[in-house]
Amino acid sequence: VQLQASGGGLVQPGGSLRLSCAAFGLLFSINGMAWYRQAPGNERELVIQISSGGSRIYGDSVKGRFTISRDNAKNTVYLQMNSLEPEDTAIYYCSVYYSGRFYWGQGTQVTVSS
Repeated sequence: VQLQASGGGLVQPGGSLRLSCAAFGLLFSINGMAWYRQAPGNERELVIQISSGGSRIYGDSVKGRFTISRDNAKNTVYLQMNSLEPEDTAIYYCSVYYSGRFYWGQGTQVTVSS
């Protein structure tokens, strides 16, 4: 299983970005999908996760600003980030729970700065 993330970049405060993460090499459906992030000097933290049934768990700092969605036909998860703040600057990682274990993408840098 390989995860390929894209969509990171530099954005001004208040701006928006959309991250995508596609999974390859699957034989059957993915269970949970999630986005995590890690800022310099900090531990990796959950941003949002979505179950196979569509239930979502949000990290406290992104409620009301970030949303997650998934396209099961494309084995892809999306992270829509609005009202971005400098504190959102981090490397964002996608993760899936599949066949009894977690898989991680390579990470994509998001920088929020004026």
